[in-house]
Amino acid sequence: MTEHTEATVAEPRRDLPERIVIPPIRGEMVHLRPATVEDLPKLDELEAFSGATKITGKDAAAERAVVHAWVRRSVAWTEGRAPSESGVGDPESRRTMAWALLTDADHDMDHKTDAASTGNVIGMIFLIDIDGWSKSARIQVILGEDYRGRGYSRDAMPRVMTYGFAPEPAGLGMHRIWVAVPEQNSRSVSVYQSLGFEPSGTSRDALWDPVSGKYQDLIVMDTLVDEYDPIRSLDAFGMHVIEDNPGVKEALSAREHSIAIQQRTDGAAQDADADRRDARRTAATDAPSRDDAHHMTPDEARARLGLPPKHTEPATAAHAAEPDEESNWPYGQSERKTSKDAWWRTLGRGRKRESEK
Repeated sequence: MTEHTEATVAEPRRDLPERIVIPPIRGEMVHLRPATVEDLPKLDELEAFSGATKITGKDAAAERAVVHAWVRRSVAWTEGRAPSESGVGDPESRRTMAWALLTDADHDMDHKTDAASTGNVIGMIFLIDIDGWSKSARIQVILGEDYRGRGYSRDAMPRVMTYGFAPEPAGLGMHRIWVAVPEQNSRSVSVYQSLGFEPSGTSRDALWDPVSGKYQDLIVMDTLVDEYDPIRSLDAFGMHVIEDNPGVKEALSAREHSIAIQQRTDGAAQDADADRRDARRTAATDAPSRDDAHHMTPDEARARLGLPPKHTEPATAAHAAEPDEESNWPYGQSERKTSKDAWWRTLGRGRKRESEK
């Protein structure tokens, strides 16, 4: 007796590795390397926490504290230490990856790369709340005050997201990447929409704005692995693909596969449309002409069209329809009703209205 075994598809692992290697990533205006604890004082020099209330909804002190925690968690993961050993425990064992953003640009045209005093560091970018079970992560960027609005985050974010979505081991294998944006930060909302993020919910009055003295909403936006297009997200900002970045080859392969599927789907739809057009032309050709129909009996005409003979009752005064008239009335001819008695006019009859009770 021959044994048959069925091939099974391996379920992706739902636990995060004990140790991670954070890859360097190249952009056109910036390049990314793993962030270190030694980079943290540079953020103070860059005044990266100014305006935090409008950008992230936190005050500067809270933003500074959380960024320090993220970097320490990231370093601990690269060293193979448990979350509890990073100095900032996490009962859900969610991890963080932190990159330092280094500029490759000379915006002030002084023939020197910008941010020389901080070793060209202009900010950081994070994947935080990395959830291995749900394959979800949050992305956030922090930039020095003088380096905002210049396109640096638009260069870095799509490349980090491409790595985040790429399957393991080339990438992190995430299913969902999300952001949380204060409602006042309309510029970031626009940028995230260009990257393919969609609003998925609102936390009402989740943040306090000390400037206006009012609460503000927190907008949650996200995108999924089968929705995110790394090519289009870069094109939206005039950026180009760098093929040797982590996860890019896998993303390009997946995109080509998706395009091939779409082309097959479109081709099948076009073939179906062509078949329908041919069927209509055949039916028109095979249909009896007016002269033929004039000499045909109703049953002959129905047979010509491939329909069964029509069984009719003798005409009575109750149904004085013409012999060859075919009715689609839902009732029997003897039960024919006027429009005032149509079935959809009788719905609810016999029921008392709420106001009459």
